[in-house]
Amino acid sequence: MDFAFMRDSFLTLIGGVPLTLNLAFMAVGLGAVLAMLLALMRMSGLKVLDWPAQAYVFVFRGTPLLVQIFLIYYGLGQFRPTLQEWGLWTFFREPYWCAVFALTLNTAAYASEIIRGGLQSVPHNQVEAARACGMSGFLLFRRIVFPIAVRQALPAYGSEIILMVKATSLASIITMMEVTGLAAKLISQSFRAVEVFVVAGLIYLVLNFIITRIIMAIEWWLSPHLRRPPAVEPRLEAAHV
Repeated sequence: MDFAFMRDSFLTLIGGVPLTLNLAFMAVGLGAVLAMLLALMRMSGLKVLDWPAQAYVFVFRGTPLLVQIFLIYYGLGQFRPTLQEWGLWTFFREPYWCAVFALTLNTAAYASEIIRGGLQSVPHNQVEAARACGMSGFLLFRRIVFPIAVRQALPAYGSEIILMVKATSLASIITMMEVTGLAAKLISQSFRAVEVFVVAGLIYLVLNFIITRIIMAIEWWLSPHLRRPPAVEPRLEAAHV
């Protein structure tokens, strides 16, 4: 191991971190909106909404993300005249937007099932209690159903965010110079794959460690009822006696 070379590699690869995080959080943010829509379609009870949502989830969870990126970036290029007529070619000719689009569609399929599980885990008695207090419609969803569902779904959704950060490495195959893309370029110049990929792996490890801690902090903040109750002071116990 050449540690001087690894230091230089780190300084080079760290330049790809902003693009890596940009791709990941753009996909997670847009995917969350689409995932919520898909989850509500699944839970609507209407076959005309449920079946398309099921088909979408089945296709995007059942096929590799790499294939999805290839189909969007290379496959849609075959329909360039049609896309130009529709005004979509300026979007699909850019590797960045193709990567964001593919990652968004992929994470939405997984996140929709996570959100659906969170919504279905809300205790029915709490919903009935809220209705008995006069809550209904959006107010019931905002104050009772959604907060509980978020607490239930957050651990699994956190894992999905981490998977998305790692999945951005696939964007390097369509010329995106994020961490893995820069690593591949550096290897082609130096022919030292071990040191470069070790450094790249450490960068991903640190990024995901930070994200994990942030998610744990949010989970702790959203679950005050699960925190350890304060210890009772001895003098208060004596006063009780």
